[in-house]
Amino acid sequence: MRFGHIGDCHLGGWREPEMLELNTRSFQYAVDKFIREKLDFVLIAGDLFDSAYPPIEVMKEAFNEFRKLKESNIPVFLIAGSHDYSVSGKTFLDVLEKAGFAKNVFQPEERNNVIFLNPVIYKNVAMYGYPGKKSALEVEEIARIKLHDAPGLFKILMLHTALRDAVGTLPIAAVDQDKLPLVDYVALAHLHVRYHKKNRVYCGPLFPNNVSELEELRGGSFYIADTNGKIERHEIRLKEVVVLEINLADGVDVREIVQSRLASTSVKEAIVILKLRGVMSSGQLSHLNLAELEFAAKKDGAYVVLRDTSRLYAQDMEVGLEQQTEQVESLLISKFKEEHPAPFNQMIESLIFALQTEKKEDERTQLYENRLLNEVQKLLGI
Repeated sequence: MRFGHIGDCHLGGWREPEMLELNTRSFQYAVDKFIREKLDFVLIAGDLFDSAYPPIEVMKEAFNEFRKLKESNIPVFLIAGSHDYSVSGKTFLDVLEKAGFAKNVFQPEERNNVIFLNPVIYKNVAMYGYPGKKSALEVEEIARIKLHDAPGLFKILMLHTALRDAVGTLPIAAVDQDKLPLVDYVALAHLHVRYHKKNRVYCGPLFPNNVSELEELRGGSFYIADTNGKIERHEIRLKEVVVLEINLADGVDVREIVQSRLASTSVKEAIVILKLRGVMSSGQLSHLNLAELEFAAKKDGAYVVLRDTSRLYAQDMEVGLEQQTEQVESLLISKFKEEHPAPFNQMIESLIFALQTEKKEDERTQLYENRLLNEVQKLLGI
């Protein structure tokens, strides 16, 4: 039997209409591929939607694709991810299931601190699943799972979590892959990475979920596998990604540089990331007309222009910035403590320090975010 493995679709996760469209088209691309390949079933390993309650237009588009799969007699089996998970247990994944478009394979029962997972059987395949949760709460729970056996069947375990083997030495909560129950295929999502070791596979995001990830990955991915052990990775590249990185200094004519770069770079129908770096005078920075720069790129045929100004600073901000910041922080913290006395106030300074953790060179965005979250969780004791 052959099956598709997708996850981290994050439908509805972009604000820009053009990026929302590409996100939806990536999902459509994968569904069309599954139908053309006449697969036996499809796995969605979490984060189908970017939230537990996605916009109605996003839902309508998703339902249309699920309808195509159902009409092609390709069943879908899924679990919730950390984005579409809800503590209440009520999400739109339930609506998909009640409509007959998908089956949630998370079927637990807990006894004596052990979480037994019951299989969902489809033909000669037994599927087990455990959802992702906010703040990586699933990591400790996965360490307690055991599978109710299904002798003679091909076993699939679906997880939405971080594996220690995939995050390496980064100090974030992760599951020990060597302690997972023995199965034939581990369908993973949550980390937006390229990872395939033995029978453990992270499908990668179906479409990048932010600007830095878009620059890093350039597109999405999914897998097609079979019960004989064949595993194939497929990429989705709907548009080229062009990064115009411009290092600025006081006195530099930004518009002239952008126009020069556009003249030497083909951006027709491409996603253009306008990446501005450097230090400018505050006056020059305030007169920087980003809308005009975007218009210039679109005039040359760009599909969409995304801004990255996270490392663009005003020159006078640099002078004594660290000292000024410390003084302002100290005053604000003191005032807050006076007006809102509480035992958690003692953690404020430590939390601010933790949130200043910088992204390491060549560290993937998803791993950096998980590392930062883990540090905050330690401080809060959660």
